[in-house]
Amino acid sequence: MKLKLACLGLVFALSGTACTTENAYTGDKGVSDSTMGAIAGAAAGVVLGNQVKGNAHTRQNARLAGAAIGAAVGGGVGNYMDKQEATLREKLKSSGVSVTRKGDQIVLNMPGNVTFETGKAIINPGFDNVLTSVADVIKEYKNTNVEISGHTDNRGNQQANQILSEQRAQAVAAFMRKSGVADKRLKAVGYGPNQPVADNTTDEGRAANRRVEIFLTPQGK
Repeated sequence: MKLKLACLGLVFALSGTACTTENAYTGDKGVSDSTMGAIAGAAAGVVLGNQVKGNAHTRQNARLAGAAIGAAVGGGVGNYMDKQEATLREKLKSSGVSVTRKGDQIVLNMPGNVTFETGKAIINPGFDNVLTSVADVIKEYKNTNVEISGHTDNRGNQQANQILSEQRAQAVAAFMRKSGVADKRLKAVGYGPNQPVADNTTDEGRAANRRVEIFLTPQGK
């Protein structure tokens, strides 16, 4: 029991006072990702500490040390991604691009009808400023890897859809590269119609499926 309380104390001390976050859109409050990362890191540290040989006192000290290190690492990653997410939300207001947080990963969803000309892999000139804003944030937060994925609906020739999805992902990657994002951080992949997020039997669903997504993931994960 004492060990659990000590670990929780370490988590809150190392993750700072920002233990909760408020959703800017709904007003809902919840545990911040940095705090969740600290808790997960502390738990992993305790597990590693358990592997240390010795008497009960030695093992308990090892578990506490492991928890402290794990909480610092886990909370640091979460806090880093929290800041990047907040910057992206501010930069992309009213841009048509959605920002979604999934654990330590940030996902940017760019609708195809906003980003590209119909049936082509040419970026709409009016979208350049939005992509430039994204590139600026990615350059500021250098410790994230960037995966760009292209998607289509299921209408038309499937091979053509696959090629189009790849070309669109590559077009966004090329824009990022030209804007100064290091090539080693970038990965472009096309999935064609194989990863729908909506019903392809409706116009709205097909429009939602025609998209490019950018996944921002902490390096080393």
